Amino acid sequence: MAEAKPGAEQLAEISRFFRLLSEPARLQLLCELRDSPSDVQTLMERTGFSQSHISRQLSQLSQARLVRSERQGQRLIFHADDPLVDDLCALVSQRLRQTLEARLQTLVPASAQGQPHASARR
Repeated sequence: MAEAKPGAEQLAEISRFFRLLSEPARLQLLCELRDSPSDVQTLMERTGFSQSHISRQLSQLSQARLVRSERQGQRLIFHADDPLVDDLCALVSQRLRQTLEARLQTLVPASAQGQPHASARR
């Protein structure tokens, strides 16, 4: 049985989710946190972003429940908290790679693909 089409409210929610993920800084932070949970200071060192920028992005990611935090002594440690983000990033990366490979095939001259160049065939 086919899945029901999303209604207007659901489409708006989906749009908000993708808008949240469309910010490169948030994606970079999610990738960093996916690799290893970190505090803001560590994220500043890894990304070069300012403390206020990281805090603002983490706040939005936390509200969307893509990131969670836990206190360890004086530090607040952030964790990527949604495996769906990994799946989406992998899916989009795969699609982009396929698109780039297809474009490359149209740009690479025949001789670079092991075919004799048109002038060499004469």
